[in-house]
Amino acid sequence: MDTPFDSLPTAQPEPPTGAASGSVSGSISGSPADSSFASTPSAKSNRPDALPPLDPPLVAILRGLPAEDAAAVGTALFEAGFRAVEVPLNRPGALQSIATLAAMAPAGTLIGAGTVMSPQDVQAVANAGGRLIVCPHCDPAVIDEAVALGLWCVPGVGTASEAFTALRHGAHGLKLFPAEVWGPRGLKALKAVLPEGTPLWPVGGVAADNLAQWTSAGATGFGIGGQLYQPGDSAQNVGQRAREFINAWRAVGR
Repeated sequence: MDTPFDSLPTAQPEPPTGAASGSVSGSISGSPADSSFASTPSAKSNRPDALPPLDPPLVAILRGLPAEDAAAVGTALFEAGFRAVEVPLNRPGALQSIATLAAMAPAGTLIGAGTVMSPQDVQAVANAGGRLIVCPHCDPAVIDEAVALGLWCVPGVGTASEAFTALRHGAHGLKLFPAEVWGPRGLKALKAVLPEGTPLWPVGGVAADNLAQWTSAGATGFGIGGQLYQPGDSAQNVGQRAREFINAWRAVGR
């Protein structure tokens, strides 16, 4: 696990001006319509109200990205049109990669970390310039720390109980993981009981040829990992796959 950058200033992100308060078609945005889900003590006054609108609503998951490749791979993704990237922390060099991507990303791009496992991890990501916290699980302590620092947080959930716990602690969206276990029918059933406008991101088993199926079931965004990037992939290949995903999203008609 990487340790925080001693040389980087502690990030204190401010809520985005004019952030959307409801879901936006074709973007990873929105927040639960029932404000009671952000009423626990963890919901600090500096909590961003909603995920920023992103078009396309596709999050590149760059697990195992070497720090020395971050600039080239990031350029390929940004030129293809991606505007959200997470670098999982369970591989070496993740924090360095996040710092590089945050420094070079186009305006409006959301950069952050995946596999965030502790409040200390959240602090390290903030120090590196990341603003998005994604977890494979629902840990209220992680959500609380992200909210306290004014970061956007999308924890992983595998049950309805976890989903409601995450929302009560101020999560901005829910990562349905592993999505291949749930399938689109499972996502649709979960969506029916959640507050209207709750962003839902299936992660795991998402491919360019099944975006339409997930979207029809109620998905509002997607985390794309191995189908987009594997360690050692060239920036050119990553860019080509990124364009294929974006074309697939456009074909959905969103």
